[in-house]
Amino acid sequence: MAAVVLVATRLLRGSGCWSGSRLRFGPSAYRRFSSGGAYPNIPLSSPLPGVPKPVFATVDGQEKFETKVTTLDNGLHVASQNKFGQFCTVGILINSGSRYEAKYLSGIAHFLEKLAFSSTARFDSKDEILLTLEKHGGICDCQTSRDTTMYAVSADSKGLDTVVGLLADVVLQPRLTDEEVEMTRMAVQFELEDLNLRPDPEPLLTEMIHEAAYRENTVGLHRFCPTENIAKINREVLHSYLRNYYTPDRMVLAGVGVEHEHLVDCARKYLLGVQPAWGSAEAVDVDRSVAQYTGGIAKLERDMSNVSLGPTPIPELTHIMVGLESCSFLEEDFIPFAVLNMMMGGGGSFSAGGPGKGMFSRLYLNVLNRHHWMYNATSYHHSYEDTGLLCIHASADPRQVREMVEIITKEFILMGGTVDAVELERAKTQLTSMLMMNLESRPVIFEDVGRQVLATRSRKLPHELCTLIRNVKPEDVKRVASKMLRGKPAVAALGDLTDLPTYEHIQTALSSKDGRLPRTYRLFR
Repeated sequence: MAAVVLVATRLLRGSGCWSGSRLRFGPSAYRRFSSGGAYPNIPLSSPLPGVPKPVFATVDGQEKFETKVTTLDNGLHVASQNKFGQFCTVGILINSGSRYEAKYLSGIAHFLEKLAFSSTARFDSKDEILLTLEKHGGICDCQTSRDTTMYAVSADSKGLDTVVGLLADVVLQPRLTDEEVEMTRMAVQFELEDLNLRPDPEPLLTEMIHEAAYRENTVGLHRFCPTENIAKINREVLHSYLRNYYTPDRMVLAGVGVEHEHLVDCARKYLLGVQPAWGSAEAVDVDRSVAQYTGGIAKLERDMSNVSLGPTPIPELTHIMVGLESCSFLEEDFIPFAVLNMMMGGGGSFSAGGPGKGMFSRLYLNVLNRHHWMYNATSYHHSYEDTGLLCIHASADPRQVREMVEIITKEFILMGGTVDAVELERAKTQLTSMLMMNLESRPVIFEDVGRQVLATRSRKLPHELCTLIRNVKPEDVKRVASKMLRGKPAVAALGDLTDLPTYEHIQTALSSKDGRLPRTYRLFR
């Protein structure tokens, strides 16, 4: 055993007593980097012979592919952004949504979202559509917002012709059979029940704050179908709406990961000169109303004590959302408002910490860290083509509603005060980081391209937006915040509202210098 160890040690050290072995076994004993004979003994610092010279990527912060836009003869816009990869995301975005339903039954856009990718003139069922997409590894989705409806497909780029033909059929040739409409009624009914039962109140509060801020107009109209309209919406109602709003001049065919010329050829093939299922009569009743901010309050008294049962139930909470009018995403002040929203930040009391989570944002430092009884304080910014809304959502025990509202009004007042240079730089860096990380995803790029082209007929590239963010100064944030504070507030309240201050008191607090609510005195409690 000792002899074996001695032999191994000498081999590893290259001891002189084995010099004869080196000569006996030839050049292989000298090879240090490879045991094979395919390559000669070349140091790692030298290039291998016969290997092509590598071309390395360079980082200059610029987009390698520009966004190309073409307008067809019928007014439809085709926009594309090429991107490396085997798959593409293609879809049709339409200027259509709940804001255009003033002259119709509220809830049509909600129905159309649920009816998407059902049977069409060429496809007998939804299953047939899904099987067609599966041949190209594809998936499909439809989403509606207050001002945009989006039909999208992600699939192998080789199937682009099939995908565009399918999208054209889904958007312009839906059958809308009685059976499909009835199934959609059940789906909408279930979604409304789920909305009222779910522990997270944010979707319902967002609906309420819009209703309060834009009373009975444009983006203040119901995004979800009211219960009383479910039975009233049928094929004829849907066709009367589609006739006016699903027109080529209100559409963008957007694609990411495709060649622009190929996408334009497919658009001409499937979307030019096509007779829609509802006929080709000219749109005559298009709503071009501009959003009118009214301010106001929307309240919903509800028992929240049993919203989440189980071994660790969520405690009973009252939820408040206070908002003020900001600006449209087409205005220059949109970027300072986005930075302000990031600076406010916030989240839930159980949010995980870590880099980029906003733990140094104002709503964490000034609210959640100081007031342990508050369960949530989060800033939101909703922006549209002609208006915007900056809100703060807060949650606490019903007995502390008044104190919670005063804390939020104080934070609004502080927005118009001094902006610390360090917190501003942190907010700008976080906003830039979030923007660039989101734009790593192909579906997000698709939505960005589609929405920008739909609104402005062009697209600002990420590096342009980053430059605008970097140029925001403390006085810009102070200016937009001061302008916002001169408007009337919008308030949404959900839960036990016994101690909720009056709307007039909240308005007075937001008009004061310190954000304090007027004192109230009670003889009896």
